[in-house]
Amino acid sequence: MIIFLGVTGSGKSLQGKLLADEFGYVWISTGDILRALITGEKRRNMLTGKLINDDEMIRIIGKFFESIDLKQQLILDGFPRSIVQTDWLIQQSRTGAFELTAIIQFDVSEAVVHDRLTKRCRPDDTEESINKRFEEYNSVTMPIIEHFQSEGYKVIKIDADKDPQTIHQNVVAVLDDITGKT
Repeated sequence: MIIFLGVTGSGKSLQGKLLADEFGYVWISTGDILRALITGEKRRNMLTGKLINDDEMIRIIGKFFESIDLKQQLILDGFPRSIVQTDWLIQQSRTGAFELTAIIQFDVSEAVVHDRLTKRCRPDDTEESINKRFEEYNSVTMPIIEHFQSEGYKVIKIDADKDPQTIHQNVVAVLDDITGKT
């Protein structure tokens, strides 16, 4: 399993699609899953940039894990988003449900994210929600990176301010270094 971490707009989904298409990996985008499954008040909250609670996210991801072969290489995009979710994922790996191949952090500037998100014109990409995502990313998600590291996992930082093809080449190079093959 390859985990992609980064703020919304860092390019995780595009890079996940590129890897999946090029190498036949399974790509799981939690954002796409949530947009498809969440309705009502929870959807309205999500559209303002609020995160889904840990128990619900773990339940949703757990269901997806049950439906796929976890022995094949897959890309997990947008999960975990909290320490609780990180601990659950680490526990799943340590019990042999899957192998954690790589944890990749897409490091991107606020200016680039604002530019990318305003161009894609999704209803949940308002100025307020973009700012809120950065606040939550810095206060909630950045500690996940430190937590993975404290648990002995290496987190590889990719410069996500670059153009998509350069980012893709960098991701492939990192995965080649780790696995000897992509």
